[in-house]
Amino acid sequence: MKLRAAIAALAIAAAAPAAAQPATFDTALQPPPPGLTRVLIATTPGAAPGVANRLQQRGRSVSHQFTLLNLVSAEVSPDDLASLAVDPSVANVSMDAAVVSLGVPPPPGKPAKKAAAADDAPPARALTGKGVGVAVIDSGLAPNGDFSAVAFYDFTSDAGSGPYDDYGHGTHVAGLIASKGALSQHAYTGIAPGVRLIAMKVLDAQGYGRTSDVIRAIEFATLNKAALGVDIINLSLGHPIMEPAATDPLVQAVEAAVRAGIVVVVSAGNIGRNIVTGAPGYAGILSPGNAPSAITVGALDTHGTASASDDTIPSYSSRGPTWYDALVKPDLVAAGQNMVSDAAIGSALFTTYPDLQVAGNGGVNRFMRLSGTSMSAAEVTGVAALLVEDAKSPGAAAISPETIKEVLEYTALPLADVDPLTQGHGELNAAGAVTLMDAVLATGAAPAVAAQSLSSPQTTLGADTFTWSQTVVWGNTVVWGNTVVWGNTVVWGNTVVWGNTVVWGNTVVWGNTVVWGNADVYR
Repeated sequence: MKLRAAIAALAIAAAAPAAAQPATFDTALQPPPPGLTRVLIATTPGAAPGVANRLQQRGRSVSHQFTLLNLVSAEVSPDDLASLAVDPSVANVSMDAAVVSLGVPPPPGKPAKKAAAADDAPPARALTGKGVGVAVIDSGLAPNGDFSAVAFYDFTSDAGSGPYDDYGHGTHVAGLIASKGALSQHAYTGIAPGVRLIAMKVLDAQGYGRTSDVIRAIEFATLNKAALGVDIINLSLGHPIMEPAATDPLVQAVEAAVRAGIVVVVSAGNIGRNIVTGAPGYAGILSPGNAPSAITVGALDTHGTASASDDTIPSYSSRGPTWYDALVKPDLVAAGQNMVSDAAIGSALFTTYPDLQVAGNGGVNRFMRLSGTSMSAAEVTGVAALLVEDAKSPGAAAISPETIKEVLEYTALPLADVDPLTQGHGELNAAGAVTLMDAVLATGAAPAVAAQSLSSPQTTLGADTFTWSQTVVWGNTVVWGNTVVWGNTVVWGNTVVWGNTVVWGNTVVWGNTVVWGNADVYR
């Protein structure tokens, strides 16, 4: 019955005339033919070819049959949906939703050169990400002197051209992760300049793309993990959550990648505030940030200082819980405000926002300043690359993506007076994460146990010493200090109570409706 109801809703949308469709953020994408809608059809094991064949016999366009998942992407009519609703080989039908990049021009204010606090604190010993492969699934990458040889795959075109980035977002993200700093005299060096980049273009010149293309890229990276040397995937993009994580095709692609041994870092989203009132709002996490195994990252504003004591969460950073599943997300936060990184000269972002261009060597504008959880995810990806390099040390045992995630969570630095649904476990702590990873490798124990071999769970930044969160999430159980609170109804301190209804202070109240509506999703 749930499948039939969901498909009926899709059928109504497909049957509606184009003018009656609600305005959404995917208007820049080429629309399907009139009367058709793009969907992702999840089938029972082995049934995808048969479903695709039946649709083609009806004259429908089948874009792709996925190997990693029992999934077919196609354009269908309301009549097709009615047939799918009674097809025993069809498990679920989802929208092939538009995805968008999650980096935006920052609001006016004091520009910051780069993250300063815990994110960029040097680890206990030199690590560069050497030998680590990072797949940046984004808008592409514009080659320049800051990047070594880059593997490039374009999922938006069959033209077969070399690396390019017509939007500019992917280059900025890649620079935060892996720039060698050559064009800035090392002022804007990436966190892990030694990594090997695999750029996968899924977003167009306006920063938009299709869920199916993102899944194709994840599938390609996963199936070719050994050949490409993929250790980490960075996803600084997303779309609104439309269904539970268990049936969300994008989430399931992420989960499959993690099961294959790939660390997946995802942006939380930039919809943490009501765009009319400016008030903070909850349950704004985007897909695939609701993937349980992903490392979901919110934004942090360091205010351009080396101290973490003045760090705050920008209002745009998406907060948990996740829609439908009420998972505690984000997992942590990292610098994302006023981040300077490599620009794709001539790209849409570069030409549209000349005031955000930043000069490099010789006074030439080669960089841009952007803000968003896209940038935050890139910071975490860089630190994750250092941990993976550490774990690849000669004689070290294989380390799972779950262990990388737990190390980052356990060593995060909680911000005072900020709730867990806003900051997760706290602020990214590069130095602490490497210290704990060394202990994990030395003891062979889980992070929480390995930490007992350390003198103290703290990190000193300048004149200040900060205590680690010392918390992790095990499956659907939240372990916070010595308290475990989770069930069908959640009580978090004296602040949050929800079953079918959420009440957060005096700010958010919802049952089946989020008070912020669709207006808050994208600018």
